[in-house]
Amino acid sequence: MARGWESKSVEAQQAEAAEDTKEPKKRLTAEQAALLRQLEGVRLSRKRVLQQLETTHDPRHRELLATALAELDRQIRILEQA
Repeated sequence: MARGWESKSVEAQQAEAAEDTKEPKKRLTAEQAALLRQLEGVRLSRKRVLQQLETTHDPRHRELLATALAELDRQIRILEQA
């Protein structure tokens, strides 16, 4: 049964890869690529903070996480405008 799921996943990945090759990829400058990597890093940090916020019960820790979340949101807005 596990092999069946695995093969379906591989098929889906291959189909997705085939679709991606149909569209020409846009070349990014080094600056654009760096900005994109930074934006993805901040988004991952935001996701981690949200997960921690969902599981914590200590009010002081929740306040700290809420402040961090607001700062990450601010950074995302700045990076998206750049």
